[in-house]
Amino acid sequence: MIKKSLAAILLGTLTLTTLVGCGNASSNESGKKLVISTWGLSEDLLNENVFKPFEEKYGVDVVLEIGNNSERLTKLQNNPNSNVDLIYLAESFAEQGIEAGLFEEIDYSKVSNAELLNEKAQTTVERGFGPAYTLNSIGIVVDPSAGVEINSFEDLWKPELAGKIAIPDITTTNGPAIVAMASEKAGVDLESDNGAAAFKELEALKPNVVKTYSKSSDLANMFSSGEIVAAVSANFAYETIAKAKPEVKYVVPESGTYLNFNTININKNSKNKDLAYEFINYALSEEVQARAAKALSESPVNTKVELTDEEAKNLTYGSVVDNAKVLNFEYINSQMSTWLDTWNRIMN
Repeated sequence: MIKKSLAAILLGTLTLTTLVGCGNASSNESGKKLVISTWGLSEDLLNENVFKPFEEKYGVDVVLEIGNNSERLTKLQNNPNSNVDLIYLAESFAEQGIEAGLFEEIDYSKVSNAELLNEKAQTTVERGFGPAYTLNSIGIVVDPSAGVEINSFEDLWKPELAGKIAIPDITTTNGPAIVAMASEKAGVDLESDNGAAAFKELEALKPNVVKTYSKSSDLANMFSSGEIVAAVSANFAYETIAKAKPEVKYVVPESGTYLNFNTININKNSKNKDLAYEFINYALSEEVQARAAKALSESPVNTKVELTDEEAKNLTYGSVVDNAKVLNFEYINSQMSTWLDTWNRIMN
């Protein structure tokens, strides 16, 4: 039986953070508990494929704290001595937590499965903190009926797309990738000029952009209404868009896309660090990664996981990963305040 209690936190407006017990009261005679801060997406499937098997294997109750990246990170910053043991975060938010000194430096001799991570995901291991457990990427959702050929990110600058495209806002998970994309179009290394060339390209792109969106769910309505004919989107959002507009196609440029990692970090003040290490190693295992890929559409980072073409459909997998670029969020976060001002002046 799922048990729930609510704790309210004030973040401008009242937000509810939900604590969810994955097991039942009789499943854990030891009384051990592992508190994991994560998103509230696909909760039943997560329990079935990830959390409950861990509870059964280790004789522990997993309790989930549910919320979005910003809510949960802010809550931990405000109370680093909370009972949260592990926290799932998108890479940019994880970097904020690292810089704030919230997370345990990881002893990877205790995480043997980290050796099986693909080359791109190894960058999170090299950072010295929590590893990537899944990844996603951006591509271009295109409505072919518009009659505009779009095969690359550079094609989004075509004048015939004036007022017809949407891109993620810079404050979203994939927003920084738009800056990197624009810098690449300019032929300039992003870190060499702190994004100056990128923002010149974004200024040139502005006439084509009808909206900088914060929620990928907005794209389904915009495509179905004909408001846009192309959008830069995360791979995991494509299925929802396609349900609203079946004609759309998802294009991954041959030149490569940009990756975003979701990570698992240990609260530096956790009282259950040994168990937290066990969970991270478990989450990176071939068995769990394969289950999550097939049941939750989470792109695997473990190189031992092999998926059929059908299972890998709409995932960031195989050659897409091999050709993709990794963003340096340690650098990006250091520039974000300045970039945000420039973005708002140009794009909004």
